[in-house]
Amino acid sequence: MKQHNRNLFGSNGLAYSLGKRSFEFFCLYFLQDFFVPKSTNLSRPLAPVHYEVWKELENIFIHNTHDKQEFILPRGCAKTTIIDMALSCFLHCYKVSTFTIVMANRELDAVNFVDQTKKALQTPYIVHTFGTLVNPRNRTVNKLELELDNDTKIQAYSSGSSVRGAAYISPNGIFRPMVYIADDYISEADILTDESKAKKYLKWQKEVEEGGDEAVYREGKLIKPATKFLVLGTPLAPGDFIDSIKKNPEYKVFHRSVVDFDIDKYFDEHEKWQEFKNILYNDKLEDPLQSAMDFYNENKEDMDFTTVWNGKYECYKMAIKYFEKRIAFMQELMCISENIGDKWFKSNATQSKEDIENHTFTKTMLCIDTAGVKNKDKKRSDSFAFAVGSSSDNGFKYIRSGQLRKFNEFDEYIDHVLYLLKEFKDIVHCYIEKNTYNGLDVENIKKKIEKDKELSSRDITFINEMQRKNKDEKISTIVSDVNNGRIIFCENRVEKEFLSRIMDFAGQKFSLHDDSPDVVAEFANRIDEIQVIKPIKLFSRSALGL
Repeated sequence: MKQHNRNLFGSNGLAYSLGKRSFEFFCLYFLQDFFVPKSTNLSRPLAPVHYEVWKELENIFIHNTHDKQEFILPRGCAKTTIIDMALSCFLHCYKVSTFTIVMANRELDAVNFVDQTKKALQTPYIVHTFGTLVNPRNRTVNKLELELDNDTKIQAYSSGSSVRGAAYISPNGIFRPMVYIADDYISEADILTDESKAKKYLKWQKEVEEGGDEAVYREGKLIKPATKFLVLGTPLAPGDFIDSIKKNPEYKVFHRSVVDFDIDKYFDEHEKWQEFKNILYNDKLEDPLQSAMDFYNENKEDMDFTTVWNGKYECYKMAIKYFEKRIAFMQELMCISENIGDKWFKSNATQSKEDIENHTFTKTMLCIDTAGVKNKDKKRSDSFAFAVGSSSDNGFKYIRSGQLRKFNEFDEYIDHVLYLLKEFKDIVHCYIEKNTYNGLDVENIKKKIEKDKELSSRDITFINEMQRKNKDEKISTIVSDVNNGRIIFCENRVEKEFLSRIMDFAGQKFSLHDDSPDVVAEFANRIDEIQVIKPIKLFSRSALGL
């Protein structure tokens, strides 16, 4: 302070000196427009987790304690801003890194990162102390590249691009990357199979880690640090890229969940949250969501809980997401993917045929998961699964019939489809997966419909598509809706075995059958997409008084 008493904020002054020694100070002073709540911004107060992250970054880049780090943080925790952007500014203001590569899953994310970092480097606090670093006239500045006036460069890549051989040619020489940052580097496509998971991790090992340099020491003194590797993200499935890095002993892991307690046990044992859930999924209420919100507001003090960032995560919104999409909640907010092998469905809601048929249905469809016929071993052969489902004007979905069948002859299957179409006269769409019969069954069904007096006058649309989606991914979309009673089963016409196969499902690797949950998932996902044109009602002119 004595040395810089006449230069507090200018070039090489006190603020410069403090920021070089404290990453937290650098962020709170030089990037205060992003991290300090003011009347001129919309920033939230930071949480303790953010200061913990900054401490880890200080250890890596100022104290050089380690070279590889993984940050597993909940979605919405601002990890891109507090790590990618803040760290890139620090590294290049102080020239700790001459060349930094940031990798994102999508190109749009990479572009947004460069844009945000460019704006941060142009804030008056940085310009006053470090000078004008962004100079598009004399340097390479575009949507994915940010070369600065101090002869350093930041470059962003999407996960589909290769970083093999990346280098920065500066006036001072050719530099290989000194820091790699991978932020949400994986997508759903990278977890579909064990092969796709392994491929992503292998690409990181071969293309990225091999692009780094070892530390350089002379007479026991560190001359040049080793290349640093940072991985940020949220696990999507066991064995995925994030999970593989977590198990790699070379990486130090910083792992935080949205809450630090057993969320399953908490919600299961909390009477008021259970009451909130019952209200939320009460199909007899006119507006279940608003009624649940009113209940929460009346009991807020008893129902609120502490999160990793109290200013960001709202308890009632988290509860709704947990009840509606538990698997997504556990992955994205708890950052846990280890329990996927457990049984997915914990409960189901049933109603009598009379209660269900009393609802007003807006759309009805028949979904069929096909199987082979004439199998020698009937016990081990797959079953045809039939689900007749309807969406109602109350926002709920109803499985009005669920059946499992095995047929000796192809025509028996065709006749059974016609039987169901006649039993449920409001079926307007019929989905049949194409993998088994390649459309032959649909052709036969249509021919028989043309010759049937009762069915020939019906306007039924057939959807016949190949099944290419990952079944676990598809079935996961209905887990919360089944558990919470958003999808309701008819206790009279949904067969016991049909429902049992849903309740026993624990993922394809751990389940003998997936036909029932698969066909219900097809219904639940497709019923929202189909459009039904209601018939026009005609009135005589005299009835209208004309």
